[in-house]
Amino acid sequence: MRAIVARDRAAGIAGLAAEEMPYPHAAENDVIVQVYSAGFTPGELDWPATWTDRAGRDRTPTIPGHEVSGVIAELGYGTTGLAVGQRVFGVTDWCRNGTLAEFVAVEARNLAPLSAGIDHTMAAALPISGLTAWQGLFTHGRLEAGQTVLIHGAAGGVGSIAVQLAREAGARVIGTGRAAHRETVLGMGAEVFVDLDRDRLERIGEVDMVFDVIGGQILCRSAALVRPGGVLVSIAEPPPSPPDNIRAVFFVVEPDRQGLAELEHRLRDGRLRPLIGVTRPLEEAAVAFGPTHGGGGKTIIRVIDDVPEIVGEEAVS
Repeated sequence: MRAIVARDRAAGIAGLAAEEMPYPHAAENDVIVQVYSAGFTPGELDWPATWTDRAGRDRTPTIPGHEVSGVIAELGYGTTGLAVGQRVFGVTDWCRNGTLAEFVAVEARNLAPLSAGIDHTMAAALPISGLTAWQGLFTHGRLEAGQTVLIHGAAGGVGSIAVQLAREAGARVIGTGRAAHRETVLGMGAEVFVDLDRDRLERIGEVDMVFDVIGGQILCRSAALVRPGGVLVSIAEPPPSPPDNIRAVFFVVEPDRQGLAELEHRLRDGRLRPLIGVTRPLEEAAVAFGPTHGGGGKTIIRVIDDVPEIVGEEAVS
């Protein structure tokens, strides 16, 4: 099968290349997904799990990418609840070969069914960004209707979904970003937009929750905005010594089939719209890892385009 392969950690993006790789093995409780569209995180070439397994052993050559939308081609032993030919989307294990390939092995519990009316490109933009936004707002932030939430990086992959979810939940949403992203953020449902280059954060006043995806000085300054009993949630880095009267949470997203199902329902009903930027074919995936400007939408790798969905033995012949 064709895949984007990384062999040398020191080479970074320059070390990525399209190559032939073996068809993946379906372990117990796995499925093999024929990849239609895939998503990735630009920084994942810096993650230790990209290069080593859970025991710390080198696992190169490695295939990056951890978001997938496609069709089940094969079931591993013991897999239940899914079927060959079924449309699915979800998240792959950090320590296994990923989704920038024609086929990928995924634990069945990390996938959710995908309705026929949802395009694979839209679905592939949702798993990591969507689950991160969902878990940040509701699992860790415990956001409720009537509260005010400040979302940093509101035009990015995570932030734009967080804005939509928070607004739907009945919260008042304040979004931050660059001036060029103002209309995007307001269009997603934010009531107020704050330009991080020109506006003072302190003018916002107190909020019930801050959801941070930026870190650094923005995170440090945000702690003072959280009212007593509120929460500061970050996916960028642990919040530095927040006041005793607020909660501070740093977390890494976890796969969650039920969370994926909640997101899929909203995508299907038109209540949620991931921001899609550039769509590239698999052979150009290495280029897509290059520098981008936040807020332009998520880059999606389209592995199969405008052809019938092929599954089972025909898919691997």
